[in-house]
Amino acid sequence: MLLFAAILAALTSVSLPWLAGRGLLLAMTALYAASLLAVLIALLPMGRMALPALALRGAGWKPVVLGSLGTVALSVAVSEIGPELEGMKQIAELVRTPEAVVASVLVLGGLAPLAEELAFRGLLYGWIEGRWGVRPAFTVSAIAFAAAHFDPTFAYMVAVLPLALLFSWLRWRTNSLLPSLVAHIVNNTFAVLSAAWLGS
Repeated sequence: MLLFAAILAALTSVSLPWLAGRGLLLAMTALYAASLLAVLIALLPMGRMALPALALRGAGWKPVVLGSLGTVALSVAVSEIGPELEGMKQIAELVRTPEAVVASVLVLGGLAPLAEELAFRGLLYGWIEGRWGVRPAFTVSAIAFAAAHFDPTFAYMVAVLPLALLFSWLRWRTNSLLPSLVAHIVNNTFAVLSAAWLGS
């Protein structure tokens, strides 16, 4: 975990000056790519043990499908009862053209869930579980995921927390990263396409 944090901090500090003024989507791409690269580098010493350490193993189709449907239902419910979120406004700004929609789906619907799931429900969850057990791994990984979506009003963090708890539950229930990864991809892709549809 410490190696991952150090590598991510180094990659981010190097890329931030170059990214200044180049657009939100490019900055997000660089951040998620740096996170993914940091996970891969941090796990290189583990060799073949890296995959099971990240819970990269198969899972039945039911938790994958039901987890994805539950995630969309929860996301819709949170968006209906909660305030308008700044994060959704930013996505709506990004998806003004068909080309931007495709790029946003690739980055926010593909790269972001992969990087976040490997970092939070793969690396962090597994590291905590191996030292202090399932409950701390479940709780800390969910809270850390929500905290990573910080905004000045805390509204986005609060809105993300139910999804974070669901993703952690899927990880715990199946002992696999696959259901939460697929659910995360479905959720983010749904959010991007919804923003594009509502903005058109």
